Amino acid sequence: MLQTRIIPPAANAHPYPLLIKSLLLSGSRYEKNREIVYRDTLRYNYATFNERVARLANVLTQAGVKAGDTVAVMDWDSHRYLECMFAVPMLGAVLHTINIRLSPEQILYTMNHAEDRFVLVNSDFATLYQGIAGQLSTVTGTLLLTDNAQSAVELPGLVGEYENLLAAAEPTYAFADFDENSVATTFYTTGTTGNPKGVYFTHRQLVLHTLSMATTLGSLDSIRLMGNDDVYMPITPMFHVHAWGVPYVATMLGVKQVYPGRYEPEMLCKLIKSEQVTFSHCVPTILQMLLAAPGAQGHDFKGMKVIIGGSALNRAVYDAAKAKGIQLTAAYGMSETCPLISCAYINEDLLAAGEEQRASYRIKAGIPVPMVEAAIMDSEGQRLPVDGETQGELVLRAPWLTQGYYREPQKGEELWTHGWLHTGDVATLDDMGFIDIRDRIKDVIKTGGEWISSLELEDLISRQSAVREVAVVGVADQQWGERPFALVVAKEGQHLDAGILKEHLKPFVEQGVINKWAIPSQIALVTEIPKTSVGKLDKKRIRVDLKQWQETGSEFLSSL
Repeated sequence: MLQTRIIPPAANAHPYPLLIKSLLLSGSRYEKNREIVYRDTLRYNYATFNERVARLANVLTQAGVKAGDTVAVMDWDSHRYLECMFAVPMLGAVLHTINIRLSPEQILYTMNHAEDRFVLVNSDFATLYQGIAGQLSTVTGTLLLTDNAQSAVELPGLVGEYENLLAAAEPTYAFADFDENSVATTFYTTGTTGNPKGVYFTHRQLVLHTLSMATTLGSLDSIRLMGNDDVYMPITPMFHVHAWGVPYVATMLGVKQVYPGRYEPEMLCKLIKSEQVTFSHCVPTILQMLLAAPGAQGHDFKGMKVIIGGSALNRAVYDAAKAKGIQLTAAYGMSETCPLISCAYINEDLLAAGEEQRASYRIKAGIPVPMVEAAIMDSEGQRLPVDGETQGELVLRAPWLTQGYYREPQKGEELWTHGWLHTGDVATLDDMGFIDIRDRIKDVIKTGGEWISSLELEDLISRQSAVREVAVVGVADQQWGERPFALVVAKEGQHLDAGILKEHLKPFVEQGVINKWAIPSQIALVTEIPKTSVGKLDKKRIRVDLKQWQETGSEFLSSL
């Protein structure tokens, strides 16, 4: 062990812990009159926000919530959710952000597994909650969230309505210091099999992630996505990795924040226009939904910047957004990584190159952000070359990665095999530091001894002018092991079939971009492609559907 020099601090020096409360204090210090907006119904400034956080802490304390308890939230993206993101962990309690798009059975499992003690429930989910309340094993009380304080909704263990209780509570709270390694948040991520897994983060991890994200979004000149003069609106659910952690950054900097509630395309468009939103983040499918909304037609989004994550950013989506005036930037992360790991960056060499080359790098996963270490590893745990060609599993180290899965130590050990967090993604690293995600390990298509990237195929197919949306998976083939199968949604009024796609892909074969075996032999023309609860392509469900279609000889199949 290295013999380092450690000097003991002065006896009265304050051992400043990295706690979420330190993020709250900064916003009102910079811009106390900046607004936090909820839909088109409510707005208040940062001074009021800080006061409401204190009031909520008093309400929860009076309801019996104490340090170490888990407090769950079932709400749309709102000012209330933002208040909970601060008040709950600042009490020393753990915030459980419930994925309200899971099935009732899965929600019940996550609440019992997380040992939720108290639950804040939006009236929109009252019926869902009432249906599972009798099977909850640890919950002792509930708080009603509603846009109408006079709403009469009954919940088991109800202590009152959010706004009424806040109005009666004291406007100050003396938040105590405690160990920065205390768990602050938890949520559940779904995998390919089994029950959802509980991911958790400490105060220290969230503060360090916030500082690194603030640096990435505001200090790197070729990105410069959000400074505190921007107007921020998330289009990523707040239950999903704290809306990617951006609300913590926005609050720390005193950025004007806009929360849209339930995602309704017309409301999103209305808020972007009326509040002059300049920065957001989402998965590709949500962006496509937004751009297709009637309210987006004819509107110039010039100056708006959007981070795309969760799924690969393909060139067709990038070009469509650019035509509307939106600058897209790809980023990479996952539930277990808090989530930010890398972000596209245009260095001086790329700035001197042509726009085509710059665009090709803006849609890659990007360069690891400050304090992240990335490597490519084979199945034996050996580091692989950083040459932009050699493929392996992307593995990570950073101070904010989840240290395991809640109450599932064996799965946590598997996540951290060889002392690195294993992402399950096949990727390359090049000499500029760029991560290029080639596929999920489970989604790589193995055909005739060749590995085919479903993500690359989706990107190339999406460039066909009649394609609105596409998903590619591997299906069993007696001769080749697997063959690519494409589900395609055609643009309105456009015709598509497998022959058209074959002709579209031929030039990419001739250029050596893909081999001839990568051309799908079958496609399914569908009106909608299945999505997960956070808007990603649901390839697990797609495989099940395709197997059923193959067994029944579906009329949707179009073969070469």
